[in-house]
Order: sequence, then C-alpha cells, then structure tokens
Amino acid sequence: MSRKFFGTDGIRGRANSYPMTSDFCLKLGAAAGSYFRQASKKSHRVVIGKDTRLSGYMFENALTAGLTSAGMNVLLLGPVPTPAVGLLTNSMRADLGIMISASHNEHNDNGIKFFGPDGYKLSDSVEVEIEALVSKGVDCVSPENIGRAKRIDDGRYRYIERVKSSFPNQMRLDGLKVVIDCANGAGYRAAPEVLWELGAEVVPVGVSPDGRNINLDCGSTSPRIAAETVVAHGADVAICLDGDADRVLVIDEQGCPIDGDHFLGMIGSRWLKENILAESTLVATVMSNMYLETFLNREGIKLVRTAVGDRYVVEQMRLNGFNLGGEKSGHVVMTDYSTTGDGLMAGLQFLAEMVRRGEPASVVGRPFDLAPQKTENIIYASENNPLDNPSVKKMISESEKNISGVGRLLVRKSGTERLIRIMVEAEDISIIDATISSISNAIKEL
Repeated sequence: MSRKFFGTDGIRGRANSYPMTSDFCLKLGAAAGSYFRQASKKSHRVVIGKDTRLSGYMFENALTAGLTSAGMNVLLLGPVPTPAVGLLTNSMRADLGIMISASHNEHNDNGIKFFGPDGYKLSDSVEVEIEALVSKGVDCVSPENIGRAKRIDDGRYRYIERVKSSFPNQMRLDGLKVVIDCANGAGYRAAPEVLWELGAEVVPVGVSPDGRNINLDCGSTSPRIAAETVVAHGADVAICLDGDADRVLVIDEQGCPIDGDHFLGMIGSRWLKENILAESTLVATVMSNMYLETFLNREGIKLVRTAVGDRYVVEQMRLNGFNLGGEKSGHVVMTDYSTTGDGLMAGLQFLAEMVRRGEPASVVGRPFDLAPQKTENIIYASENNPLDNPSVKKMISESEKNISGVGRLLVRKSGTERLIRIMVEAEDISIIDATISSISNAIKEL
C-alpha cells in the first residue's frame, strides 16, 4: 500500500511548492470532503485548526473552498494545538478534522494532518483512498448543497478545560515557577493560560508569533533560550512545546533537558503504582532506548514497540486497549484524555509528579540510566531513496551483523523530511561511532 503524498504524519512540504500549493489543497479538500460526506446525513461538518505560520491563511482558504464545494460546512478554529483538533472533531460531532501545520519544521514548510470523526488520525488505507480521489477528481455538489464556513471563537477554551481535566483532582501548582516555551506556535495562548489557572508562576517564552518565527531558536527542538531562562529566573522546570504543541521537552532546574524515554518511564511507573496503566503495558517506537525496556521490565511493565510515528503508536494502543504510549522525540499519547500526542497534557503529568514527590525535576525526570545512543541525520538531495542502493544495503547488513548481541541499529528514511536517520546504541561508544561512520560514509559517497 503505497502513498504518494502522505508521510508518517500527514502531508508536509515547502509552502508554494508542490504538493503544498493552494491549488493542490483545494483539490485535497474536495477529495476529503467527498470521501467523508455521507448520503444519509443532511448536514456535514469539518473543523480546521492551524498553527501560526504565515502560509496557514492560504491553505486554510484553499481547503475551505474545496470542502465547501463538496458540501461540507467548515468550522474554523484559528490557531490551536493539534490535539485540540482531534478532541474538537469528536466533541463537535464533525465528520472530519484538519490541522494545518508542519509541526517542528521551519516556517517555510507547512503540512496537512487529517482526523476522522472519532478524533483519531486516519489510517494508511484511508489516506490511499483520498489520494486516489485527488488524482481522479470529484464531482462538486449542486449549488443548493454548497457548504458554509464560519469562525469558532471558543475552540481554545474548550481545549483548555479538557487539558485541565487530565490533571489530578484537588492538586494545584502553587509555589512552582514554570517556564513555558510555546515555540511561537499553536500553543502560545492556551499553554500559559492552563498553567496560570492551575496556580503556577508562569514565565512565558516563545509567545510572540509573527508568522515567520515559529520554532525559530525556541521550542522543543531549540531549547537553549528556555534552558537559560530557567536558570536566570530560578525556575523549577521548563515545559517546551513544538510548533503545533503535540510534543514536549522538559528541562530541569539546572537547565538540562530530560530525555523522552526518561519521561515515558516516569509516567509509566507512576500509572502502574496508581493501577491506571492498562494491561501494565507501555507502547513506544523502535527508536526508544534499550534501557527503557530494562527499566520497565524491572517495574513490571511490558514494552510494545512500533514503527516510528505517533500514529502507529496510537494504532497499537487502540488495537489492544493500551492507554499510554509515545516517542522519545516527545510525543506522549494518553488515550484516556486525548486522541493524539499532547505536549501540554504530558507536561502537566510531569508537574503533577513533582508536586506528589516534592522533589526537583532533575530527580523526578531521570528514573534510570540510558544506554549510550547516537543519531545522525543525513540530508540527501536526489529523488532516489539512498536506502535502495545496493552498496548502502550491503553496508547496513554488515553493520547489523557486527552489532548483533551488543547493541541496536536502526536506519530509516524520515517520513516528514528528506533525511536518512541512523540510530545506534551500545554500551561501547567506539562501536556506536564506527557503525554510524561506516553507514554514513556509504550514503554520502552516492
């Protein structure tokens, strides 16, 4: 089942370059609207959210034109976190949800993420069917059935209340000074408001979007300013979100980042103690550290691994009734509260644990030691996938044999960027460096 436009997290690319053009998005909107339109229903609706990129206005209008031509009524949420779109799609009984965002990418990029009527991201098979409709073209509805579009003013407030409901009852954040870095992105209003309403002293960073500064030297992918702010203000912790607020990076009181696997292990252990971890199982991807699995097993928790991408984590969770999963990159999915990764909700779980234990973030956030792990990202320019090259395949195969029994090797093509990611972990650093070097050189020589 091959997809032409969709990657691991929707469609993504440089704005005004195919496929991220207004013309394509108009056709995409018409195709998606046609797919989700039900003959048995008199009214059809779709909710659209976006982050703060300048190009979001263009794609919002193009998608709206396509959707209304297919008979869908469009509810425009404005800038809201990605998880808000998933939640509101379901609660507003919409047939479809759309988030316009390129997540952690720079402002020149943008993307489209789809949510089904249940609030969960679409399956690969549905995306293939929508792609087919884009290529084939769809018939517009008759003039009397053209949809309407209107702005929804309370979407952010609905989301804020849902986020606060995930925080333990009767618990407050009084006495905690929290730096919140919103990456000049979709969470720039909601995140500080939630923390303030729960009682924290809030130090905001990355809350002045101008359309071009999203993820620019701020947020979960560039946490330097947040780390410096923690130390300068004597804050207890920093919560760093990405551009669409579906992932989180926590920084401790010393200005040091807390690894995503540490974060997952901390929450899993807490939930097991409270008897709310479904099937005593945590779902993570193949990228998670091998010592996370060791820690979880010691705690009495089973680790189930999936392919990279939070959508695959969620699919595994739904299939087996698990309620906690995530990626080391900071996507944390708690299906008791949300349908996709939610950086703000996850951050609140960390703050709750700090309050319970009365210990600093540096202690709370590192429940075990990590195995040495390195990742190298290699940019490639050609349209051809380097991993299909025979010499690269041979080198990867040889490297896998060499590291077998002493570590792990993962080589994959990014689903959102033109990158090859090489991840190696082992107790011996020299083995890691040698393995990365051999595969990297094989790719660069092409």
